[in-house]
Amino acid sequence: MADGAMTATFLAVIGGASLLAVTARRLRPTDRLPSLEGWALADRGLGPGWSWLLLGGTIFTAYTFTAVPGLAYGNGAPAFFAVPYTVVVAPLAFVLLGRLWAVARRHGYVTAADFVRGRYGSPPLALVVALTGILATMPYLALQLLGIRAVLTAGGVYPRGAAGDLVMVALFAGLAVATYRHGLRAPAVISALKAVAVFGSLTAVTWLVLARFGGPGPVFGGAARRLGGPALLLRPEQQPAYATLALGSALALLMYPHVLTAGFSADGPRTLRKVSVALPAWTALLALFGFLGIAALAAGVRAPEGGAEAAVPMLVDRLMPAPLAGLVFAAITVGALVPAAVMSIAAATSFVRNVYVEYVHPTATPKRQVRIAKAVSLTAKAGAVAFVFGLRDQDAVNLQLLGGVWILQVFPAVALGLFTGRLHPRALLAGWAVGMTAGTYLVVREGFSPVVPLGTGSGPLEIYAGLVALLLNLLVAVAGTAVLECLGVPRGADTTDLPNRLALRRRPQTGATS
Repeated sequence: MADGAMTATFLAVIGGASLLAVTARRLRPTDRLPSLEGWALADRGLGPGWSWLLLGGTIFTAYTFTAVPGLAYGNGAPAFFAVPYTVVVAPLAFVLLGRLWAVARRHGYVTAADFVRGRYGSPPLALVVALTGILATMPYLALQLLGIRAVLTAGGVYPRGAAGDLVMVALFAGLAVATYRHGLRAPAVISALKAVAVFGSLTAVTWLVLARFGGPGPVFGGAARRLGGPALLLRPEQQPAYATLALGSALALLMYPHVLTAGFSADGPRTLRKVSVALPAWTALLALFGFLGIAALAAGVRAPEGGAEAAVPMLVDRLMPAPLAGLVFAAITVGALVPAAVMSIAAATSFVRNVYVEYVHPTATPKRQVRIAKAVSLTAKAGAVAFVFGLRDQDAVNLQLLGGVWILQVFPAVALGLFTGRLHPRALLAGWAVGMTAGTYLVVREGFSPVVPLGTGSGPLEIYAGLVALLLNLLVAVAGTAVLECLGVPRGADTTDLPNRLALRRRPQTGATS
């Protein structure tokens, strides 16, 4: 059972998050008519401080803060691929987000699929980009609930049976109401509490760990004895998997609808560049969580079989006074509420803009679009809760692993589309189909492992399946474009005013800007 002081602290922080969500209306201009841009993107009006809080709070999820230390607890060095992965995200965001924001603002785009629709003049390509984003987002949303449940269970705050399910529903109900009313402004405000709580509580936990063990040396020494010394070092045969996981995950992250939604809410490209430079502060936070996974191992924490993500919460429960432990558990819980809200908003916006308006109700008014988006956002949250209660935890993890591979397959259409529109939309569709099929096959064949062996002989190369699928995707897209241009197959009109810098043929093509 949870200590009373721990429970009181936990409830106080969660209550504070709820009160902050109510104040989100203060960020809302009173003279604006209802619009999807206002509800889903906060009228593109967030400055550098709010944008840093929201983008960092969206990228660094509660499940990340439990899964990375859990992986470090069970496997050692390979878990730290998440640190260079999030470091690589910063320069990618610096280059891509500002440019995409400028195009989106100029043309009123709200989603990445909107940009693809304008860049290539291809409704089918825009549709698959939108559906891929929704498909990849839903298991990611469910994982936020799993992160909350793992933390609360380890701290004894999550009752068994129906009472625990009611706790989860109550936590998400408050989030759902705030998001329904205020849209992206609700998680933007809560992200401030998330940053203060997570940075503050993690500093306290790390200090206590170092004080107890006498420094980082004894921590790694104790972990090496329990896990085996070599496991704390990256072996040569693990390096290709480590590097490709970091690179592929970084490329995939910026294609997720919730990350782009948080980026689109900024008030300009200059703000996004400032935020990108400051994002590594969140990476340092992630590295400390990984260190705590090593510390849990050194401290002899015994996580339940198949539940290594509970190692750090169990370490916190053991080392910290009850009020501070409650603060840590509440911080991680709030850490899940921010990305969960943004994910549901992003999925709803993609559905409304690129499915409902495009194929069901093209003349839908802005007010109706907002109403439909709010309903879909609630449905997404309810679906995530039902998914967590109805299926095994491993099912959500497996689908999220596939989601990372899937979302990477829209990279050619979205990211490369910012620099060239010369790739033919039909070739991009074919490349997407090949990448989706190949990536899914590789991951499922290896028992839902994101790392797959390539080659034969005594030492096959192990690399990230998503990157293999992306390379096949690009090969098909480039080769298909060359073939379609030779055949004179027309392409849709480009309405984005972006230059085309990649010339697959010397002569200009119909419908492409020069």
